Amino acid sequence: MLTLDDIKKNTDIKEYIVAADKALFELGYTEHSYAHVGAVSDCSARILETLGYDGGTVELAKIAGYLHDIGNLVNRNAHSQSGAIMAFKILNDLGMPARDIAVIVRAIGNHDEGTGVPVDEISAALILADKSDVRRSRVRNHDETSFDIHDRVNYSVEKSELKVDRENAQAILSLTIDTEISSIMSYFEIFLERMLLCRRAAERLSLTFKLYINGQKII
Repeated sequence: MLTLDDIKKNTDIKEYIVAADKALFELGYTEHSYAHVGAVSDCSARILETLGYDGGTVELAKIAGYLHDIGNLVNRNAHSQSGAIMAFKILNDLGMPARDIAVIVRAIGNHDEGTGVPVDEISAALILADKSDVRRSRVRNHDETSFDIHDRVNYSVEKSELKVDRENAQAILSLTIDTEISSIMSYFEIFLERMLLCRRAAERLSLTFKLYINGQKII
């Protein structure tokens, strides 16, 4: 079985991740390189492990998480679909079985808000992992005077933690936000659609999605 370690060693994939992130850098987006895809890969796996899924399913989630943003190399618009097509070609060339490719491609193609749907457990875990990776260190603009709303909101997040409480069937996203930098309302202004998608993803995993900001329950 192809593993995440195999994916990480692949020089072509390394080039695609770096090039995709460079494109987003030029557009003024937050970091989408190794730190982000690594965090999403780890979190996707942790969600499914906590819920008791088998090792093969967890490994596929790791790979989907690591490859989920390569479509940004093509264009930010519809990057989930272009990324899914790229992943299909890469994984097919590496000899991955079609049944496993199908799962990964489906998850990547459904991870983004607007068009994404948590159609299975791996796509649901990927959505939760991706949308919970909000943090100050992803902001690349260091001039606070020129921040747009996306910079301000991301920079205001001092801590982000997603926990799965299997016993109480909950997915809990806890954020610590510096409200001197950005208001909670601003967070919802740009991330409401993402939070709604997280709720649907949690439901696909038979969980209730909870959002806490600065210790207060929001959802």
